[in-house]
Amino acid sequence: MRVRVGPPRTLRARLVAGTLVLLVLACAAAGTASSLLLERFMVDRVDQQLGMQAGRYAASLEHEEREEHPHGYDGRNPFAERGDTRGQAPGTLGVRVVNGQVGTPAVVGRADPSLPAADERALASVPPDGAGHTLDLSRLGRYRLMAVRSSGGDVLLTGLPLADVHDTVRRLQLAEIAVFAVVVLVTGVAGAVWVRLSLRPLDRVAATARRVARLPLSDGEVALPDRVPDEDPRTEIGQVGLAFNRMLGHVGQALAHRHASEERMRTFAADASHELRTPLATVRAHVQLARRDPAEVPGSVRHALERADAESSRMGKLVDDLLLLTRLDAGRPLAREEVDLTRMVIDATGDARVYAPGHHWRLDLPEEPVTVPGDPDRLHQVVVNLLGNARAHTPPGTTVTVALRDRAVREGAVREGAPGGSGPGSGRVELTVTDDGPGIPADLQGEVFERFVRADRGRSRASGGSGLGLAIVRAVVAAHGGTVDVESRPGRTVFRVSLPSA
Repeated sequence: MRVRVGPPRTLRARLVAGTLVLLVLACAAAGTASSLLLERFMVDRVDQQLGMQAGRYAASLEHEEREEHPHGYDGRNPFAERGDTRGQAPGTLGVRVVNGQVGTPAVVGRADPSLPAADERALASVPPDGAGHTLDLSRLGRYRLMAVRSSGGDVLLTGLPLADVHDTVRRLQLAEIAVFAVVVLVTGVAGAVWVRLSLRPLDRVAATARRVARLPLSDGEVALPDRVPDEDPRTEIGQVGLAFNRMLGHVGQALAHRHASEERMRTFAADASHELRTPLATVRAHVQLARRDPAEVPGSVRHALERADAESSRMGKLVDDLLLLTRLDAGRPLAREEVDLTRMVIDATGDARVYAPGHHWRLDLPEEPVTVPGDPDRLHQVVVNLLGNARAHTPPGTTVTVALRDRAVREGAVREGAPGGSGPGSGRVELTVTDDGPGIPADLQGEVFERFVRADRGRSRASGGSGLGLAIVRAVVAAHGGTVDVESRPGRTVFRVSLPSA
């Protein structure tokens, strides 16, 4: 498993991380500055010591014994005790440069101070300006050197080792690292606690926002959660809380107005549907009575009576559909019994063959009957509307396939072999109506289940449907706890209905 390591994403983590980064940078700057200052101070002290000597140790080398021993070399080191070492610190270097030639150096406390040629050239290059210069000598280490010119014109070099200076600075750096590590650790823990406490009002705002996001704001009347308690305009979080509470107030008012408007529309649709049913029935009765009159009626009048009968019948169906949608919107309970969906699909498809013999109707059904709990009349209307939609919006010769699948069989088999699975009744029944027609335009697929939406907006109301068929399908399926969706492209359109199984 790959673990992605990246910069912190939450505000709390970024604040703590930013504080620690700034603290580490500040500690690094302070440690570097203190180390440099201490090193500079100690080097200045070394320069003061060299200045106080003024080349006396190197000048004392002038009185060394230069003649060879009359009896030859006696095994003693003739340079071990050269010069006046009184008052000289251990490791003090003395060198005499005569006419650019470096004499044999002397080091207090060191028996063999001989240097390679590279070190001698470096010593000869030190200017006799009475200022301190730092050199790295291969055999002796780092030295602070000061050169002065003697009365005889020779250059006298005196040097002190910087090992003690470097050791002191290194110990200071180690101590600073330990102290700064503890400071960063304690600051990180304390900062995390402080940031958590400081951001608690923001957590309350986020929690309120999450509760609002889980609400079904698109359906019915919605009770918004309590407002954010932090409304202090003097703080940034208080300003966010104040603005969020105002937004919740506006949203609540908008939802209340919308709910009241929907209720008025439902009441109007229901009242209008009820009021229209009686006069429409009366009109149809009079039209049919007039058509049965044995008296001779002109052809134009008979045609007008036939059109009035057809239109009144169409209006009656529209009123019934509106009344059904109003009842479903109001949440009125539907009948609930065991419905043989297989028999219902067979009957509806047989009726569709009679209405549209030019289409090719096919059935794809399982061997065992498929049943679902629900209202048989409303479920029959779902199947009829889907088949009617395929018949109305595809040309003759189109193949329409009606398929039925009981997903509970497969899921039940899995449950039998897996202990702890979901109980009975968790399966789904899937009804699909597929055609190979021209398809639904892409810009219309997202709203085909809305009311009064038709695929061909250019058709007249006389030749087209009312645009309520698929809206009724969605409302009835939702009332049964199911879902409906559509997938369409040229040559293939699939309406898929999923219902809880028995």
